[in-house]
Amino acid sequence: MTTLRIAWLLTRRSAADRSTVALPLIAFTVVSALLLIVSGGGRAFFSWTGETAFLYQLLAVVALALLIVPLVALGGSAARLSARRRDDRLASLRLLGATPGMVTALTVIESTVLALAGALAGVVVYLACVPLVGLIPFRGEPLGADAVLLPPIVIAGAVVAIGALAAVSAVVGLRGVIVSPLGVRTRQTAPRMHWVRIVVGIAVIAVTFAAMSLLQLAAGFGIVLLVLAVGFGGTVAVLNLMGPWVLRLAASGQAKRAKTVTRLLAARSILESPKAAWRQVAGVAMTSFMAVFAGVGVALLGVMGDRADHDTVLLYADIRTGVIITVVASFLMVACSVGVNQASALLDRRALYVSLDRLGMPEQTMNAARSRAVLSPLRITTVGSAVTAAIVVFPLTGVALLTAPATLVMIAACLAAGILLVWLGLLATRPVLSRVLAEQAPSL
Repeated sequence: MTTLRIAWLLTRRSAADRSTVALPLIAFTVVSALLLIVSGGGRAFFSWTGETAFLYQLLAVVALALLIVPLVALGGSAARLSARRRDDRLASLRLLGATPGMVTALTVIESTVLALAGALAGVVVYLACVPLVGLIPFRGEPLGADAVLLPPIVIAGAVVAIGALAAVSAVVGLRGVIVSPLGVRTRQTAPRMHWVRIVVGIAVIAVTFAAMSLLQLAAGFGIVLLVLAVGFGGTVAVLNLMGPWVLRLAASGQAKRAKTVTRLLAARSILESPKAAWRQVAGVAMTSFMAVFAGVGVALLGVMGDRADHDTVLLYADIRTGVIITVVASFLMVACSVGVNQASALLDRRALYVSLDRLGMPEQTMNAARSRAVLSPLRITTVGSAVTAAIVVFPLTGVALLTAPATLVMIAACLAAGILLVWLGLLATRPVLSRVLAEQAPSL
């Protein structure tokens, strides 16, 4: 009962802290809605039979693998939003005598309640979108609302899974608070990025490349689906593993070569938390990865269109529809990730920005440093993700499709749109910085 009373007291937040509740709530709503929509669409494909059913199911597996891993990553990011403020409050409780068990319970309660509330809101959004998704045409006719409506047990399982993801992320993030509450409270915890991350990532990409090269020798529909799902999904997952390490390495060099305040502050911001810096651009990294597949699909459709019969034209239209849906879903994730992470980063670092303001740094300089701290990693991640995707898909497509004009145009368009979303996110959060500087500095 004491733990529940304290948990209730912690819900009484200031106006600024209410934003730290709204941001993950929005993120979880988007995550759960997209997850259910994508799963419902995949279920519709797997209910089909006929000669072309295998191809449709194959393409569905590729789309699901490309979307579900980033969705899970976005859910994990949502669970960690505003972790610094939460850690501050819990570390203070530890210093006042709260037991590790109480701290763990408070964190799990707070994170899980937010996640479940967002997941339930996402279910409402999903149910509202079911009739619209059912109108999407495939094989010459709409999918139908019944085909994309998941059974209640599956919807309930998705809500529980999102709550569990939030609880696990919260417990993992608590290790530093429980072990060293004073270090958390005084900002003395330095993030560590081990080189093992890059070794594991390269190994996974190499294994995926080899598996794709041998895919044509695979016997059986199930094996092909498994290789595609694990290969594409695993590669997308290791991007999240390698990204922070690469950004830390690049920022270290930039900090040593910095000749202006803006460049130094941007590099130090990345080094303060490479994982947080990666989360700011991870959405565009996933879009860059997906842009390669979308570009190859467009180029492939162009080749097919030269010798198309009725069935081929129908397949052409369906693949084009699938590419559009996948890209749109990817950009929805990017928009959510950018907006939430940008605002969250400002709220988590408000003590720093208030201190810089009191030292005389102009707000324009802070915004310039903040933009550089995001756009500099963005250049690295977009190019690196696109190259990784090209390596993985090369055994299936060859050089011709990868270098086709349609492929290059599609990749360039997706990257430009992703970078534009990030830039707009930076512009949209400038008023947040102004409000932060206008408020009284939080306790340090």
